[in-house]
Amino acid sequence: MKKACVLISMLLLLSATVFGQTTNLIKSDSITYPIHKANIGKIAFMSKTVPIETFTQGDFLRTFELKDKSDLNIRVFLGNSLTNYLHLLSPKLTADELTINGNYQFTFIVDNKKVYVENLNVGAGSADSKNQRTIFRVPLISSTNEDSWGRFLWNRFYGNGGQDALTNGEHLLKIEVRPYLNLNEILIGNIIAEGELKIIVPEIKINEQLVKVQNIKPLKDFQISSSQIDTVKIEELNRKIATQNFKDITSIVVLKDGELLLEEYFNGANRKTLHDTRSVGKSFASTLLGIAIKENYIKSEKQTLNEFYKLNTFQNYSIAKDSITLKDLLTMSSTFDGSDMNSESPGNEENMYPTKNWVEFALNLPIDKSKVESKQWDYFTAGVVVLGDIIHKSVPNGLEKYSNEKLFKPLGITKYKWQFTPQKVANTAGSVQLRSLDYAKYGQLYKNQGVWNGKQILSQEWITKSLSHQMTISEDEYYGYLFWNKTYTVNGVNYEVYYSSGNGGNRIFIFKDLPIVVVITSTAYNTPYGHKQVDKIMQNYLIEAVTK
Repeated sequence: MKKACVLISMLLLLSATVFGQTTNLIKSDSITYPIHKANIGKIAFMSKTVPIETFTQGDFLRTFELKDKSDLNIRVFLGNSLTNYLHLLSPKLTADELTINGNYQFTFIVDNKKVYVENLNVGAGSADSKNQRTIFRVPLISSTNEDSWGRFLWNRFYGNGGQDALTNGEHLLKIEVRPYLNLNEILIGNIIAEGELKIIVPEIKINEQLVKVQNIKPLKDFQISSSQIDTVKIEELNRKIATQNFKDITSIVVLKDGELLLEEYFNGANRKTLHDTRSVGKSFASTLLGIAIKENYIKSEKQTLNEFYKLNTFQNYSIAKDSITLKDLLTMSSTFDGSDMNSESPGNEENMYPTKNWVEFALNLPIDKSKVESKQWDYFTAGVVVLGDIIHKSVPNGLEKYSNEKLFKPLGITKYKWQFTPQKVANTAGSVQLRSLDYAKYGQLYKNQGVWNGKQILSQEWITKSLSHQMTISEDEYYGYLFWNKTYTVNGVNYEVYYSSGNGGNRIFIFKDLPIVVVITSTAYNTPYGHKQVDKIMQNYLIEAVTK
């Protein structure tokens, strides 16, 4: 009898932990709907949104076909609010402290194998929802692109193992939800909700002609290379693109020894397509500044901003602004309180775009004292807009005409499209649109040490500075003058590349030790997989195929 009482006590304690029936820190929403009472601790999958008032057990989705333009939602039935669950992890913290330091942890399991775990950003969801809600719904896949952290969570899962796990056929997807707190260490609670769904991934039928290496048509811009490529690897890659394992890729161009080795187009693009490569255009700002310095319109990248602007007439003036150099903007290491990597940063680019004057936006920003104390790399688009403005004011006839006369015409680039700032200045933040072959010319210009058709367009000294480790981003990634740098390791061999990079997985790669330039264009904008799939393409397919 005594053992039975102990067992019952343990079960009651476990039930209290799982379903939140402990001393609550705050009052949460009541559990009133019968469907809620019957499913505490469960996740309901839905193909369409059914209001909770009419939601029944029959609305639980058991099987889902994963295909384009589909909808997948989850409704999570909790026994308590998130804040009260977090309270169990750290009873001494206030509700405010819990909500700003904690959120849900999601675990995605496919076919009984843990694929992806994410501690949801603490900024996802309001404090009120964390304090009160015992039911919540979010879309994971939305045909209407419903704005929600759930869609981005699913995309991150899909880009970090989910796509590889969900191959053609049937799979069992399980999602587990736990509370977590990020204090001096990460505290993880017990499972507070879980659910399973059978996912059917249909086989995508493709035209096998799309898999074959595409023939290169004769052109005047490049000789066609006679070098060998691994056609099996390229066809494996093309199949991945055709079956949407690699999504939204529009072109791949490879030059070897300045000759055209590979030219492939996908998803409706062709040789004439102008591609919006977003921040790849930042590298063009570096090029044009280098040309302007070569022609003495600008003295040096060591010049300070106070040589171009009366900084004390802008908001938040500090003497520290006087010492910011053009080089600081080129290397993303200025002391402005601006970071595109931090959504809360005053100088985040999303705060700039709605303003009437982007240069004033940048120069009005305060100084980040932590950056004054310790020089650091921090991606800052507004700073590149300032560089563009300085070039525009310093060269004859402005930036747009200067770029045409000094860069595009010499390279034989006749079709291109600039976007413009509110002040009608060519936008050096990005989105200068070119053909894939013309992006390849641009990369080859750097491989040629600034020479094109026997003419020195850009100084070798500027290229050396641009393609160097000016700033350390991480242990194996660096930044030059608006160019990135990293190393791929394939079959035990290291391949160091400098590259331009833009939202969606747009890249121009310039190999350091090989006569190779690679252009990849993509429209996977604002997705977690855009850049990652380009790395996979390089790592698993292209490098091996073209260095054969």
